[in-house]
Amino acid sequence: MNHYFGDHWKWDMMIAFPPCRYLTRSGSRWWKDRKEEQKQALNFVKFLMNMNIEKIAIENPPGAIGTNIRKADQYIQPWQFGHPEKKMTGLWLKNLPKLISTNVVKSKMDSLPKKLQNKCHYAAPGADRWKERSRTLQGIANAMAEQWG
Repeated sequence: MNHYFGDHWKWDMMIAFPPCRYLTRSGSRWWKDRKEEQKQALNFVKFLMNMNIEKIAIENPPGAIGTNIRKADQYIQPWQFGHPEKKMTGLWLKNLPKLISTNVVKSKMDSLPKKLQNKCHYAAPGADRWKERSRTLQGIANAMAEQWG
């Protein structure tokens, strides 16, 4: 919550990227041991969804948000926005249209080895692995800025 300044600011739009550690389906095998952390993460997402902001987009992989709060309004893939790779991402939207693909490169992606198609899943182990796996690709960020901004 480093960027929330209280009620004296009036924001017209928020694009939120809450940490997915306790929310993503890929981590579901650990959910039973992290119920309190997941509860806190879901409460944070609910807090974001209920902010008094006209337009809201919340980005997260498929997982606990869709099963505990509500289904995503849209799922997108990087290959729809110029990146020949897979990483399904959900968008929970309030007063925003669904993103429209800007540069579909699925055919190019299909010819690549699996490791390149799924870069985030094959990211090398290490202290910064989470950063690589959670980054928002430039094509998606550009689409958000151009279509929602």
